[in-house]
Amino acid sequence: MRGTRSRSLAAGTIAATAMLAGAVALAPGAGAVTPTTATATYNCGIWGTGTTTLTVVQNGTAATVQVTSSAFTAPLDISANSITSTLNLTLNGGSTQTMFTGTINPAVATGSPVTVGPLPGTVASGDSLDSFTAGTAYSLRIVIFGVTVDCKATTAQTPGPFVFS
Repeated sequence: MRGTRSRSLAAGTIAATAMLAGAVALAPGAGAVTPTTATATYNCGIWGTGTTTLTVVQNGTAATVQVTSSAFTAPLDISANSITSTLNLTLNGGSTQTMFTGTINPAVATGSPVTVGPLPGTVASGDSLDSFTAGTAYSLRIVIFGVTVDCKATTAQTPGPFVFS
């Protein structure tokens, strides 16, 4: 009886290990976006012009972008998660836009550069995204204290567009 139980446990352990290995092998890859950080000059109209840094993380078809910009500074203290943001990125140099939208932001002190995100969005393998969005009204729209601030990228991203795998 004891030998049978040991063999059953061993067989069960081997089967569970094989199933786990198969599941791991079939799991989608995390993806590797390059570059992971890029900068561009943004013009936010009366709010200012300055360097904007975009930092991207990819996990399969999901991606997030964190945006920090010296083009727009906080007019007052801003509490966490109180800014509604939309980032438009041009897809493959064409007229199609990929949008990253959310209400995630750290608290920002008066006079400090505004940071929003990470803003979630969806990407596909081979997508090339740049915040230089010719033909659209804005690259970044933030709504803060009920005021809409539209910022437009006036330069292409450096070192280049985000390319997703």
